[in-house]
Amino acid sequence: MRKKFFAIITVVLVTAAFTAAQNTTPNPRPRASDLGLKVGILPIGPLDAITDVPGVKVGHTTIIRGDNIRTGVTAILAHSGNLYREKVPGAIFVGNGFGKLTGSTQVEELGDIETPILLTSTTSVPLVADALITYMLALPGNEDVLSINPVVGETNDGYLSDIRGRHITPDHVFAAIKNAKDGPIEEGAVGAGTGTVAFGWKGGIGTSSRYLPANLGGYNIGVLVQTNFGGVLTIAGAPVGQELGQYYLRNELQQAGTGKDKADGSCMIVVATDAPLDARNLKRLAARAILGLARTGSSASNGSGDYAIAFSTAPQVRIHATNKALTHNVEVLTNDAMSPLFQAVIESTEEAIYNSMFKATTTTGNGHTVEALPIEKTLQILKQHRVIK
Repeated sequence: MRKKFFAIITVVLVTAAFTAAQNTTPNPRPRASDLGLKVGILPIGPLDAITDVPGVKVGHTTIIRGDNIRTGVTAILAHSGNLYREKVPGAIFVGNGFGKLTGSTQVEELGDIETPILLTSTTSVPLVADALITYMLALPGNEDVLSINPVVGETNDGYLSDIRGRHITPDHVFAAIKNAKDGPIEEGAVGAGTGTVAFGWKGGIGTSSRYLPANLGGYNIGVLVQTNFGGVLTIAGAPVGQELGQYYLRNELQQAGTGKDKADGSCMIVVATDAPLDARNLKRLAARAILGLARTGSSASNGSGDYAIAFSTAPQVRIHATNKALTHNVEVLTNDAMSPLFQAVIESTEEAIYNSMFKATTTTGNGHTVEALPIEKTLQILKQHRVIK
């Protein structure tokens, strides 16, 4: 029965991957580093992506159909094995809880993550979680599993997509997981970021990374974001949103009525590291990711669901199903060793958010058009403020 299930899934995955490829056009827009924008002080990883953390893989399913469907799924895998059998330590920090993060209470209670982390559209969270359970139960070795804790986050893509239609299917979920790979990551209006909006411009998926020199531990930190929030866009300290004339409360302050520049929305932040951390210090790490979000000008509004999920890929801290307790001689980083990692996650989160916008393209859907951040005008502002040369 299991062989038949995977045979069916294989056919479905080929079809879903082909559809996603048809709907994704080449994206020539630059990343932050391409523009000479240096965020922070720490060295950037070789790919400047969450996949700089060894073992991490990312997959997208992008759904662009007709005039009103602009949505998708993004999958982040901590390692390529059976995550239920080799759980990773994990933690979740809630910046503002206006969201639907499935699986958060068990992660909070037990301090581990046992499935891929999936990001998607708000109203599709239950379906995506159900499909993730199906995927995990069907994995070889999980025949006796009676409980799965799927971790699924979301942002609301209802401005550009028919969110009430709930167009994501289990096949889309399986494709995102099965197509997950290491190496460079597609960014912008792809996967779970296909229909999102950030600071009034097109948002999406973005990623970045930092590595610590050997004298600071030699560890890697990677971040992936799904941006769909508002505020007053600030890039490396430059008031880009204000100078472009698009920012939260602009119309109200000018007594021109309520405009489209709202701050509601959400931001999902996924943090990976190969530093051997326990759940307690992973939660501290996740909390610092919110500082990176703040640096970009987020207003963290009442209607914004801002979450950071952090996990460690270090093999020695994995929790094996056959031996659920960590051995007593496993060494994890102490509190005093955390500060450089805090700096790394702040910088990576900030740059990942910029990349999500720089790489996103103008998108029309559901009767609306959201323009991409204007690169040339943004460059002029950054040069005027001496952020870049």
